[in-house]
Amino acid sequence: MATGFLYHELYMWHDTGHLAGPVPYGNPVQPYEHSEHPETKRRIRNLLEVSGLLKQLTPLEPRPATEEEILRFHTRAHLERIRAGSAYFGIDAGVATPMGRGSFEIALLSAGGVIECVDAVLGGRVENAYALVRPPGHHALRDLAMGFCLFGNAAISGFHLLEAHQLARIAFVDWDVHHGNGTQAAFWEDPRALTISIHQDNCFPPNSGQLSDRGAGKGEGYNINIPLPPGSGVGAYEATFDRVVVPALRKFRPEFIIVPSGFDAGAHDPLGRQMMTSDGFRSLTRKLMAVANEVCGGRLVLCHEGGYNAATAPFFGLAVLEELSGIHTGVVDPFQEMLGGLGGHVLQPHQEAVIGSAAELVEALQ
Repeated sequence: MATGFLYHELYMWHDTGHLAGPVPYGNPVQPYEHSEHPETKRRIRNLLEVSGLLKQLTPLEPRPATEEEILRFHTRAHLERIRAGSAYFGIDAGVATPMGRGSFEIALLSAGGVIECVDAVLGGRVENAYALVRPPGHHALRDLAMGFCLFGNAAISGFHLLEAHQLARIAFVDWDVHHGNGTQAAFWEDPRALTISIHQDNCFPPNSGQLSDRGAGKGEGYNINIPLPPGSGVGAYEATFDRVVVPALRKFRPEFIIVPSGFDAGAHDPLGRQMMTSDGFRSLTRKLMAVANEVCGGRLVLCHEGGYNAATAPFFGLAVLEELSGIHTGVVDPFQEMLGGLGGHVLQPHQEAVIGSAAELVEALQ
């Protein structure tokens, strides 16, 4: 089994400045570091190397997305706004989306990196792939940067599959702790794409990602949100996959699956209040691979989104890539026992109620 891995050091040069978490500094807020800082992702790559897994993966090289590829989703005005902002030091490109000098070119490389991964899988060079890209993308709207995201990496790659490769049906399974509002908006009226987002209820963006948000026009019914209550653990996430995600994918039968992969649903993440563990992410990956093998020949690409605990995120990433590749390094997650021992991992009644309501939405799929 060949698993592709895409990374570039230039991704780490995207400068989000010295905010205090997601909050701009300035008296009385002392400058610190932005939540979406390079080390949360660089450390994933470093653990892959130290574990010995990196050299057993198939390296994929990113290339910048073209303007044509970006404009399949974004407006020309948005593209030019990000291009112009890239000449300055430390500006906000939209809603809570700092960027620095050179961020435009890096964002093109991020979007292009995910495209390269889907092309590699579609072309049979690898069976599946993980794109460890930065800046992330699933909050970016057609004409607005949002939530640390400049361009909609996953959405752009989805349009690439639909328009350049003429695929008929694709699916997105977003397990980032925050609602994948940008991907949802991109395909809101498009029945060619099934968009699924499993996220913490009303975390970010505010009042986004409700069960009632199902798409519109020809796309009605092809958007499924599962807004899990804060404190949801492995039991709730596994039940969500077993009762909603996997049945929806089986019914929709996409030709390709893209996963906006955030690790901020992990326990102790500063920007989320869920309780996922490395074993939990490993289990979800196993379930995804099984249904991908069943419906689309295993065509599966994960593109990195959030995950802001620099100590734990590398072990979540290692677990996912071990499962994707079928190669187990023997490295033991030192956080697993502590995080897995937290109270509340068993599916709770109030979590089950949300999952049950989301499962009813699967019946509307055609």
